[in-house]
Amino acid sequence: MSDRKRSWLVLTDGYLTARNAKTAHGVLRYARDDIAAVIDSEHAGRDLGDVAPGLHRRAPIVASVEEGLRYRPTSLLLGVATPGGWIPQHWRRMVIEAIEAGLEIANGLHTFLRDDEELVRLAEQRGATLWDVRDPPADIPLFAGRNLDSASRVVLTVGSDCAVGKMTAALELRDAAERSGRRSEFVATGQTGILIAGKGIAVDRVISDFVAGAAERLVAEADPEADVLIVEGQGSLWHPAYSGVTLGLLHGSAPEVMVFVHQAGRTAIEEPPYTQLPPLAEMVSTYEQLASAVRPARVACVALNCGGLDDDAAARAAAEVEDATGLPAADVLRDGAARLWAAAEEALFGQPA
Repeated sequence: MSDRKRSWLVLTDGYLTARNAKTAHGVLRYARDDIAAVIDSEHAGRDLGDVAPGLHRRAPIVASVEEGLRYRPTSLLLGVATPGGWIPQHWRRMVIEAIEAGLEIANGLHTFLRDDEELVRLAEQRGATLWDVRDPPADIPLFAGRNLDSASRVVLTVGSDCAVGKMTAALELRDAAERSGRRSEFVATGQTGILIAGKGIAVDRVISDFVAGAAERLVAEADPEADVLIVEGQGSLWHPAYSGVTLGLLHGSAPEVMVFVHQAGRTAIEEPPYTQLPPLAEMVSTYEQLASAVRPARVACVALNCGGLDDDAAARAAAEVEDATGLPAADVLRDGAARLWAAAEEALFGQPA
């Protein structure tokens, strides 16, 4: 893992416009690194800005690693999140070509490159680096509360479900905080966030007893000059598969303020067992109650994901959420994050910068 400047060759072949490419989409939209090119044979010859305008990034789309090398990348990103974390079989040849060219290979999947003897041997021969982004440090301690004395203030994004936009909200809030004059740092806890930030710990790969310790370490080792640390949330208390990670992150990061993230109109989690969600105000209250075991924290606002809604429907959804919770609500991609950051800043500092 490194915070060095990269120039990404982003591999999405067959997935560029699919939900599975959320890792690529996050890096393409938010990474401060360069994007050399995107590999996707279906859209080769076009520009990323025309194929996926919502990412607000222009880059050439090519059909192969060979074509992508013309744009002088330093790193190849495996840009998908597949069920079970497997690497698409037809990608293997492209990964080998990139290793032979000496590129760093960044892999956010649960299947680790380090476990592939052929790829490891080839990387050693070519001087290429294999970066398994989800591989956690071996020396994570148990939670001990050493981050409670941090001079930086801590904001955590929490959610009603998985994949509702907790990382996006955190990144947009970071940018809004910086525009307001507060020095801020995005703290990455998932593979896409780590690829964007260049550092972090994927807490979903940490042994359960040490999840809170991992979150504590991230806060304690963040930039000591930052006014605000905005921690990327994971999972949901109402998703049985991931609630353990959610709670460990909630206690370990010890936030002083939370931002609740919700998909407009969602009444149950999207995956089996399709757990019914309680009313929004109850979810907000539950997060506040559980956070208080370590440090009192209030939910300051609601980041509402209004994907798929038109502007009028999104405005109605935000008004309904505000009525239900008594908190300001906005879609950070549609409306910007300034209003939500103002609420978080007031809760943290009592006044703007």
